Amino acid sequence: MLCLTGCGWFGSRRPPPPAAQVVVTGAPLGSVVYIDGAPLGQPVETADHPVWIKLPAGDHDVEIHRGDDVVYREQVYVNRGEQRIVTVLSGANR
Repeated sequence: MLCLTGCGWFGSRRPPPPAAQVVVTGAPLGSVVYIDGAPLGQPVETADHPVWIKLPAGDHDVEIHRGDDVVYREQVYVNRGEQRIVTVLSGANR
């Protein structure tokens, strides 16, 4: 009986902790979001649509590039399961 109880305990696994999230709002149209120096997909198409990014917990550099220019830069720290909102304060939305 003890073996069955113990075997069941070793066979079960906890679900992984939820990822951290960064939500970028206010990025100018046509700009590209960079995380830790790497671009994330396509340019921003609508100013009212936030960009949701799942990341490992820790420090991250968030940059908004418009062409060759960096129009916004912020360093954020997010814990596991935390959601951090980055509001872009510079650059035109048009």
